[in-house]
Amino acid sequence: MTKTLESRFVLPDGARMPYIGLGLFKLNEQELLRDAISEAAAIGYRLFDTAAVYNNEQLIGEELRASNVPREELFLSTKIWNGDLGYDSTLRAVERTLTNLKMDYLDLYSIHWPIAGKYRDTWLALERLKEEKVVRSIGVANFKQYHLDDLLTVANEKPVINQIETHPLLPQNELRAYMAKLGIAHGAWSPLAKGALMQDKLIDKIAEKHGAQVDQVVLQWHLNRNTIIFPKSINPKRLKENAELSYFHLDSHDMERLDKLAGDVRVGPDPDDLAYFVTSIEREREELANRE
Repeated sequence: MTKTLESRFVLPDGARMPYIGLGLFKLNEQELLRDAISEAAAIGYRLFDTAAVYNNEQLIGEELRASNVPREELFLSTKIWNGDLGYDSTLRAVERTLTNLKMDYLDLYSIHWPIAGKYRDTWLALERLKEEKVVRSIGVANFKQYHLDDLLTVANEKPVINQIETHPLLPQNELRAYMAKLGIAHGAWSPLAKGALMQDKLIDKIAEKHGAQVDQVVLQWHLNRNTIIFPKSINPKRLKENAELSYFHLDSHDMERLDKLAGDVRVGPDPDDLAYFVTSIEREREELANRE
């Protein structure tokens, strides 16, 4: 059955998470954010995904309250900044996030990146926050199989979701099979590969066959694989297109053709690129200090 904005993925802890959300990656210009959230909420989006490092939690909270969508209908997902990993710093970080959002709880709180030596204690803090009902569900992002294996040596419960870069050029087949075995949901960030698929002739032919847009075909590929998606857009037309996928269906032949695009093409950083994260943490720390 084709997924819609009303479709919900039942997470391992019983929480019901929308399959289709709005990614808010570093969208921090107030007017653009206001328009995107206002339009998305009016269309029917209820899943909004951000992170502390995007520097937009306060604006998101303001715009979600202005949308007049009841809090219980929203599913708000955010992630802890790399520089705040650790047990005590995580507890302080969630207080900051809730203050920024002016909300009493988070629907999903995740470890943003598996920084070595830091994510174990962070996970134990997340378990405490869930027990205290400060967060409803806890997850991870960008964890590879060996990260998950290591985390589970200290975890009292498994992450409900692993949000990883996924698209036809990087389908993550081995990792998603492993996650399915563990009962961990697959969330896809950058589901459209930052536009890298928009000129693909194969996808264009499939889109023409169904009278659909190229991005709709790619998003439908994700949903057919039972993946939760967070496409980012500030364009009202695209927001509507990304949500209106139920008028066509990809058959097995379409899926097989799309699966042949599989490779190891990333449009974002590799979680194993330690040098990148050391540099990024220092850069982000300077940015945060400048904001203050």
